[in-house]
Amino acid sequence: MTKRRLKVPHTLVLLFGMVGLAQILTYLLPAGAFDRVENAAGRLQVVPGSFHLTPDAEALSPLAIFTAIPKGFSAAHEIIFFVFIIGGAFAVLRASGAVDAAIGALLRRLGNRPFWLIAGGILIFALGSSTIGMAEEYLPFVPVLIVLAHALGYDAIVAVGIMTVGYGVGYGVAALNPFTVMIAQDVAGLDPASGLWYRLVLLGVFLPIGIHHVWSYAKKVGRDPSSSLVADVSPVEGSGDPGADHPRMTSTHRWVLGAVMVTLLVLIYGLSRWHWYLVEMGALFVALAIVLAIIARMSPDRTAVEFGKGAAELTTTALMIGVARGIQVVLDEGGVVDTIVHGISLPLQELPGALSAVGMFFVQSLANFFIPSGSGQAYVTMPIMAPLADLVGVTRQVAVLAYQFGDGFTNILVPTNAVLVGILAMAAIPFDRWVRFILPFMIKVWVVGSIALAVAVLIGYA
Repeated sequence: MTKRRLKVPHTLVLLFGMVGLAQILTYLLPAGAFDRVENAAGRLQVVPGSFHLTPDAEALSPLAIFTAIPKGFSAAHEIIFFVFIIGGAFAVLRASGAVDAAIGALLRRLGNRPFWLIAGGILIFALGSSTIGMAEEYLPFVPVLIVLAHALGYDAIVAVGIMTVGYGVGYGVAALNPFTVMIAQDVAGLDPASGLWYRLVLLGVFLPIGIHHVWSYAKKVGRDPSSSLVADVSPVEGSGDPGADHPRMTSTHRWVLGAVMVTLLVLIYGLSRWHWYLVEMGALFVALAIVLAIIARMSPDRTAVEFGKGAAELTTTALMIGVARGIQVVLDEGGVVDTIVHGISLPLQELPGALSAVGMFFVQSLANFFIPSGSGQAYVTMPIMAPLADLVGVTRQVAVLAYQFGDGFTNILVPTNAVLVGILAMAAIPFDRWVRFILPFMIKVWVVGSIALAVAVLIGYA
């Protein structure tokens, strides 16, 4: 008798199922809310101790599971349009031949030292997230990393692992991230960037853990491609053939790559100095596509065709991002997000010192599922956690670190994070396969992070 193998549904089905579960949750939990006041920066911030039930709140209509989807698309429209633009711009870049030539040059130089490519990539992404809070900005790198990973004989999970493990570590122990640590410290009444030394030490602890995790998996896939978690999944179109010959670099290719580098430098400057976000970044990549077409001497018609093809390939990605945002729409409209945050914070008051710090870590990890925005989570949870830290005898700096761990590391696990969902969809990685890859890393993070918080309490980290 043949054993039937359990078939995991498509990621889009899983996400829609989570929208349904979120709606059921709104019927099981009472609606509640914290009072909010506007802070000096003009952002609404929770008033500690102000939680109250809102019995007059209307229950969600049974049709909310369907209306949440278009509302999710509306709420995530900027990142969805950005994804389409990235797909189009990268297709024009690929058509120029510069990517294949650059991959070939890189393989000829470092192909026999893949460890340094993986370790260096994780470090770069970690530094970008740790300093200026890069996240959505990494989406353009997904296709390039997939081509490189396939050229090295690895799979798409290695490519995405390089990016997301770096992204997770960078956010988890962020040095100066303006969207997380700086906001959390401001809410907690701490000096900006204070406690930097310990976070830098922890960066040196978590980075090797992440590098080891990705490299161990890459070596296994390199030795036996059938051991890949996505061995039975069709790779994304244009992701490259491990045995393909790569063209030699020409002067046109160099000019194309030079334009890409200039674009990335302008992007970084715009993010840090001009406070750009997705609209401005999208405009920059539209301009890049036009410039690349001119340099590569591509006709307007061919450029339009390539751009359209590239954007069309990411339609499923856009759908997943919209449905994932629908989960948050349902929870917000059901009025249960504050109820959940209040409920999971109550047990912490009964825990002593170090245990309460570890408890904050796990509370923040859970809260990140319901509030995937790092800054949003800081404004909701830190007004509760900062005074709670005073009550249980730990410093507010420890409370901020617990928030960073919970928000940052969990970003690469929760399906409500639109950036993660977008990256996985661009790489054609089913969510259940990703969980199988990343969960062992997350277990290490939860263990080491708990130890790091206990040490922080013992040394009076402030």
